[in-house]
Formats: sequence, C-alpha cells, structure tokens
Amino acid sequence: MKPKLRVWVTFGDDLKFGDGRARLLEAIEQRGSLKKAAEAFEMSYRNAWGYLRELEHAAGFKFVERAPGGGPESGMRLTDAGKRFLRHYRTFRSALEGSMKRHFEQSFRQTRATRPTRSTR
Repeated sequence: MKPKLRVWVTFGDDLKFGDGRARLLEAIEQRGSLKKAAEAFEMSYRNAWGYLRELEHAAGFKFVERAPGGGPESGMRLTDAGKRFLRHYRTFRSALEGSMKRHFEQSFRQTRATRPTRSTR
C-alpha cells in the first residue's frame, strides 16, 4: 500500500500545470528542441507547441525561446522565467511528497501493524 498524489498549479479556472507539462519543459531543456522533446513523449510537434502557447498565454510569460543559431534546425531552450517557474514547481511538489509520505506513515502505521494476516488452508 502506498499513497499517490496528483498536483496541479492552475492559471485561471482552466489551465492546469502539473507533472506532464513539467516533464515536457524538462525534456525541451535536456534535448534542446521542442521536436525532440515531443518525440520522446510520442506527441506531435503541433500538439506540443499548442500546449506551450496555451501555457504561456495563461501564465503571462514565456517559458521557452529559440536557442541561438538560426535556421529551421535551430533549437529551443527554457527562458530564465521558465527555469525559475519549473524550479519552484519541483520544490513545491517535493515538499508535498515529503509531507504526504510522513502523514501517510503516521495515519496508516497502526493499520499496517494490526492488519489481519491471511490464513493458509
């Protein structure tokens, strides 16, 4: 038995930022390309780009920018604001995970200790 936590940061009433968008941003930063990041998630470039535009519009700041180099093969990277937001999200998420695990252990410690055992026939 273990706990599972789903967390979102919302922008307005509709747009949710959670682990999926965080992983996409991390993949862009790691791979240096939206196209490569989208491929890693088996997502179309168009869908990934739409995902980012929607996020940037709701948040009111840019998460990504084109990397220097120019041309159609130029890459993409996170902006300083995007890196900062992602870092804050990961810190927030990590703190919630730690708290959740502590509370879970406290809440279920007795339950697990007194759990009936299966009898064998």
